[in-house]
Amino acid sequence: MNKEIIEVFDNTFPNRDYTIEIVNPEFTSVCPKTGLPDFGTITITYVPDKSCIELKSLKYYFLEFRNAGIFYENITNTILDHLVEACQPKSMTVKTDWNARGGITETVTVSYTAEK
Repeated sequence: MNKEIIEVFDNTFPNRDYTIEIVNPEFTSVCPKTGLPDFGTITITYVPDKSCIELKSLKYYFLEFRNAGIFYENITNTILDHLVEACQPKSMTVKTDWNARGGITETVTVSYTAEK
């Protein structure tokens, strides 16, 4: 996934802690075992520091996964790593909720907290 797509902008309130939640209910990728499409909802919750994630670039970043054969756990951790690198938040959580396939659903949650 091309993490260089992710753009940020200056946080105009860096001295105030506030939470931003971004939800993408139409995330798609491909199962690396079966080649079948996977559909899920990605929820990103973060407390920005000096910069915030620009949403249009995030949309294009998510599209990078559309044809990628990648496991749920790898997707979730990769998104967290790339977004933390891009915006260096005070804290961030990425949660992926995957639609049922074969009667089984999965949710993966990963978190980051900056060292003080």
